[in-house]
Amino acid sequence: MNLVSEVEAAFAPDGALSRAEKHFLPRPGQTDMALAVANAIEGAHALVVEASTGVGKTFSYLVPALLSGERVLVSTATKALQDQLFGRDLPRLIEALGLPVSVALLKGRSSYLCLHRLTSSREDAQAQGSAPARALARIEQWAQVTRTGDLAELTGLDERSPLIPLVTSTRENCLGAQCPSFRSCHVNLARREAMAADVVVINHHLFFADLAVRESGVAELLPSVRIAIFDEAHQLNETGVQFLGSNLTTGQLLEFSRDMLASGLQLARGLVDWQQVVGATEQAARELRLCVGRHSPGTKLRWTDTSPEGVGRSDWHTALEGVQTSCLQALAALDTVSEIAPDFVRLHERASQLAERTRGTFCRCL
Repeated sequence: MNLVSEVEAAFAPDGALSRAEKHFLPRPGQTDMALAVANAIEGAHALVVEASTGVGKTFSYLVPALLSGERVLVSTATKALQDQLFGRDLPRLIEALGLPVSVALLKGRSSYLCLHRLTSSREDAQAQGSAPARALARIEQWAQVTRTGDLAELTGLDERSPLIPLVTSTRENCLGAQCPSFRSCHVNLARREAMAADVVVINHHLFFADLAVRESGVAELLPSVRIAIFDEAHQLNETGVQFLGSNLTTGQLLEFSRDMLASGLQLARGLVDWQQVVGATEQAARELRLCVGRHSPGTKLRWTDTSPEGVGRSDWHTALEGVQTSCLQALAALDTVSEIAPDFVRLHERASQLAERTRGTFCRCL
């Protein structure tokens, strides 16, 4: 029996799905989509499907993917859908179809607790007040028992909490193999499990992160597969542009400043006037934001001249020069302590990247 026939049988009135789900009813649209996916897998060609709400798209692509017997990547646009696929839909289908399939969930760095940053976050949390300090104590308690380190396990922790950047890592601040907690890193554990699984549930950002890493020739984050499924694929274009493009934001500058101050005070207090260096970077970030004026979050300004639309050329150039100067000042300070800890080596790389992006932005203005 070929894949198309197996899929047709699974969706039949007396098929595996109807036997496993007492409320299952065959729907022509769902079956048609599943057969189209099966044909695409067998024929090794791309398929784009648009279907209305209620068709049952998730089962339509998961059933043929599971029955194919191949390794599969399923990518979603949101972490909520990731959790739904991993925790509900896939286990139900695997049981219904009676398949010996292993599944792994892999999210981006910001979803996992970073043990190294957790140890250095106490001072920052206490400086923000008693509520963040109590929340951090709760995270520290949970860190002793969690296996995955997935912050979604922590009920009541708002994903917009200012604590999350303090206890998670990013591509920019991760120390990699130089990290003291590298062996017990939750991100690395999740990646190892993903590399061994038959089905890996990821998100679009992670897919593009893997693409960038593969192109660099350094490593890979995801297993190689023949079948990749993108749910909510209409968001792929924007995600790809955001991830693979080069950008300079005030958020990057402020995050860099916060990390530099925390590491400086913890590991090299008294060797550099960290408050002064960090203050200059924060001030430059504020000036850059202020020169753009008041705009709602997410506003995009046309930039076809020497400065973005509605922004004075002189003010824009002055703000960029301020950012460039503050980054160079940070580089000079970090040069003096780079041998003390790997944290400073990574901070030096980040300062250099920010200075380079500022230089590139300034060159575009001329």
